[in-house]
Amino acid sequence: MTRIFENKWLLLMARIVLSGVLVYAGGIKLLNPVESRAAIVAYRLYLPEFFVKLGTTALPALEVVVGLLLLTGIFVRFASLATIALMLVFIVMIAQVWYRGLSIDCGCFGGGGDVSPEGKELRYMAEIARDTLFIGLAVLLVRKPQTPFSISA
Repeated sequence: MTRIFENKWLLLMARIVLSGVLVYAGGIKLLNPVESRAAIVAYRLYLPEFFVKLGTTALPALEVVVGLLLLTGIFVRFASLATIALMLVFIVMIAQVWYRGLSIDCGCFGGGGDVSPEGKELRYMAEIARDTLFIGLAVLLVRKPQTPFSISA
């Protein structure tokens, strides 16, 4: 079973999938800063405006940069560790909203804000499962960062 997770083509696919997810998610937020801000505010953390602005611009920019590093195969291990950190933050944020009984769109791929409470349990569970899967892919790349078409580990 271990050998399948060391397959160079599977690892390349993991790199491409994570890259696509991060570049798309970050890019869509950068292109729609008003929606991105609404998504951050919907978490009801009552952050100072400086942190809301930082989350509206720096977080999506970081997602894009990490995604581009993965796409180009530069610093794959570092980019994979950054991906794990981002996904853990996203999981914690979704879990705390779920725990608090709020019903929001996470804003992970644009949009965001309050939504109807219908299906929130399934929605949050699916979002956490998705981000956990992304962590799994990133862990594979941390363990074996040298993949086809990568420039550096």
